[in-house]
Amino acid sequence: MSTYLRILSYVKPYWRHLAASIGCTIMFALLNGASVYLSIPLLSTLFQEESGQTVQSSPVDEASSIMPAWLVDSLDNIKESFNEFIFSGTTGEILLKICLLILFAFLGKNVFGYMQAHFLAFVEQGVIKDIRNAAYGHLHKLPMSYFKNEKTGNLISRITNDVNVVQASISAVFLNMIREPLTIIVFLGIALSISWQLTLFSVVVLPFSLFIIGWVGLTLRKQSTILQEKMADITTVLHETITGIKIVKAFGMHEYENKKFASQTEGFFRLVLKMVRIRNLASPLTEFLSVVVGVVIIYYGGQLVLVDGTLKASEFLGFLFSIFQLMPPIKELSGVNNRIQESSAAGDRVFQILDTDPTIVDIPNAKSISDFNESITFDNVSFHYDDSDELVLHDVNFTIKKGQIFALVGSSGGGKTTMVDLLPRFFDPTDGRILIDDVDIKTFKIDDLRKLMGIVTQETVLFNESVKNNIAYGLSDFPDEKIIEAAKAANAHRFIIELSKGYDTLIGEKGTKLSGGQRQRISIARALLKNPPIMIFDEATSALDNESELLVQEAIERLMYDRTTIVIAHRLSTIRNADKILVLDKGKVIQSGNHDQLIEIKNGLYKKLYEMQFR
Repeated sequence: MSTYLRILSYVKPYWRHLAASIGCTIMFALLNGASVYLSIPLLSTLFQEESGQTVQSSPVDEASSIMPAWLVDSLDNIKESFNEFIFSGTTGEILLKICLLILFAFLGKNVFGYMQAHFLAFVEQGVIKDIRNAAYGHLHKLPMSYFKNEKTGNLISRITNDVNVVQASISAVFLNMIREPLTIIVFLGIALSISWQLTLFSVVVLPFSLFIIGWVGLTLRKQSTILQEKMADITTVLHETITGIKIVKAFGMHEYENKKFASQTEGFFRLVLKMVRIRNLASPLTEFLSVVVGVVIIYYGGQLVLVDGTLKASEFLGFLFSIFQLMPPIKELSGVNNRIQESSAAGDRVFQILDTDPTIVDIPNAKSISDFNESITFDNVSFHYDDSDELVLHDVNFTIKKGQIFALVGSSGGGKTTMVDLLPRFFDPTDGRILIDDVDIKTFKIDDLRKLMGIVTQETVLFNESVKNNIAYGLSDFPDEKIIEAAKAANAHRFIIELSKGYDTLIGEKGTKLSGGQRQRISIARALLKNPPIMIFDEATSALDNESELLVQEAIERLMYDRTTIVIAHRLSTIRNADKILVLDKGKVIQSGNHDQLIEIKNGLYKKLYEMQFR
């Protein structure tokens, strides 16, 4: 229940709309009851029963033994006043008054029903929006290690599918849990005012219904959790296939992927059927028990009318209308607990994201930083990932002077990318410190620290927006002249103006409408426009053809000018002019120096890598 209460906490900003919805719900229930109760004087008039007809005992008098005296008096007064108003005048006038009252009752009932649905929809959609925004916003605060351990499809499913499941529970509480009980109270009151004996028969079914509701709800919660996990698996397979469609087609693996997807949907299909069977079991059982009681009521009530004469036929029919009006809200209530259990299971999955604490956060009173003056230092830095005790970096020590071009080389898996990921605090060192101007970077605000850096990676990340918006990513209202200037410096302007809409051309998801070299130059233009004092290139040219590499390398050299630059490179030709080169092997620094110094070391790893590339 704690999960569900947490879901409801998101309702607070919408309390005005909720209050209006509840008010309309109350009016709907009262007018709904009035529309049925008016059938009694209507039937009395049509059957030409005497309004003042005396029977052996009044239903209200009979109820006095079990009802408080004040309630009996109130019911008597209301009933007398109502009868005086209705049954004054000729038969035609009485019939007209009853018909107009029924008309207004139904009109008001439907108007308030519409308004209630409108206000509640605002609350529902607002809550879903806020939960979805909170989950998405929290994702940005989580460390990179979180995304390494979570499936992309699973995260997408939680923020889309699971949040949609939560939506149904909002209406379950603020519509069904308010309207249906009110409706039950109104019609139960009408029934009691007519005959308390007959009313007792109608509530016999309640304990049985509650037992069935509880059993079905608990079963559904367990199944709903499994169902949401299955949907996450389907989303994961779908995401992987779409993003890797080129490989699937190249290897002719569409049949394999079809079978894998069909296997997941088959499992989902069987789970849904199981849940539907359980959910649908509550309603017919509740209805059958209600009908059993209804049949007993009809028999017993018929005795009171035909044999004892203690109940008028019109009152008995009005009582039947009221009792059978209780069945729909009771059936609705039987499904409320099911929806609450399902939404709680979905809510658990959403709140797992929100309850994951960010491990990389600003310390109290963190300092601002907008530039640095002297150096970047790695001081005895070691690192391992959370899911492994094996060190990726071992006691790394080096210093980068401001304005230097600093290169990292070594075999794949040597720890180069991990090392540069520590600088913008995508991860924090397991041991040791990283300093800027002899100040630990943990003391700086994370956003300020990352603004010092521009990153260009081998896998270029672009968005399905225009070329202009991709270059100016994160910068609002930036002048077009500056964007074009950055594109020219990145050797991108010429191919951009040849696109169908120039700088306003949409480039597709991940820039699929562009070549690898074009995407890389767009990312360089983006970094140039940001104009950071520190540039990081993570194998930015390793996946390009020779012509594209020359254009990109030329753009990189422009970007390096008057900046501190860190370059990870497999192609050693791109770093021959670096001020300092660090050679890593299995997370350890084994060589350092410039190109000329390292090439002179016999049997050194740098010399070996260089000779392999320029054999």
